[in-house]
Amino acid sequence: MEIGVQTKNIIKDKDPLAGFGQLKQAGFTCCDFSLDVKLRNYDLYQNRLNGFFSRPLEELEAFFAPHKEAAEETGIRVSQMHMPYPNYVPGAPDELNEYLRNVVAPKSMELCRFLECPYIVVHGFKLAKYLGSEEAEWEKTEGFLESLAPMAEEYGITICIENLYTGIGGHIVEGPCCDAHKAAERIDRMNDKYGAEVLGFCFDTGHANLAGLDFEKFLMELGERVKVLHIHDNDGISDLHQIPFTFTRTRENTSSTDWDGFVRGLRGIGYQGVLSFETGPVLTAFPGELKEEALRFIARIGRYFAEETEKGR
Repeated sequence: MEIGVQTKNIIKDKDPLAGFGQLKQAGFTCCDFSLDVKLRNYDLYQNRLNGFFSRPLEELEAFFAPHKEAAEETGIRVSQMHMPYPNYVPGAPDELNEYLRNVVAPKSMELCRFLECPYIVVHGFKLAKYLGSEEAEWEKTEGFLESLAPMAEEYGITICIENLYTGIGGHIVEGPCCDAHKAAERIDRMNDKYGAEVLGFCFDTGHANLAGLDFEKFLMELGERVKVLHIHDNDGISDLHQIPFTFTRTRENTSSTDWDGFVRGLRGIGYQGVLSFETGPVLTAFPGELKEEALRFIARIGRYFAEETEKGR
């Protein structure tokens, strides 16, 4: 099994070769290309756009050409990508949400194709409290996915929906795509419609921990629909995106995250994809002098997960 990590806080636009070289040296063979850093979520929630995706596609491809060349030179495969999010901002002007749907999303798909990336992760709309039900929320998300599905079919890209959390009254609760049975049915329905794997699932360990999901049960329900992973840790209270095994629930060091259930679930579904870490904040939490050591440690944990997952197969 290959090991990957998100490019956030590693790959710099001025010298992508140096960052990809760091990934190679640390022991990674894949990366999760953090396209989402080009349009930050906190800006979108403030109804601010920066114009990055307003550039012609040819200009965007030229911008990322050095990244593609650096990845190829160092042997790092772009195994997945994260589309900017949210894809819909409740209460925002129509112009902003139309821009996200009609400009940012399709250009993200084009850049995914350009980087020869097979999977792109999207966030479902967080609209249940506005629309009154999870079903109505999914209907809006499905419409967005349907607008991208023809491109996914043409380019051989699988769009991956992700289990999310949301906040209500100061409490973290389940967000979009936290019902594995419903997610499986919806993925199958769309794929049957297009006769191709245009839709898959991204299992996010940190979000699952916050929402109190049963890792093993959730993964077993989704089975082979799980195409990519976001592996990271938190304290069960905040979405911290830290190194696995960082947090405990007791002084006896019981992990706050069910990593044993995670491994059993991956083993149970025969997962052979990339063990990809979404741990960008770690690289600013540690002093710069320890950045390379932190990356090597994350890669080593990836190898541990691979070894444990492959036991008994």
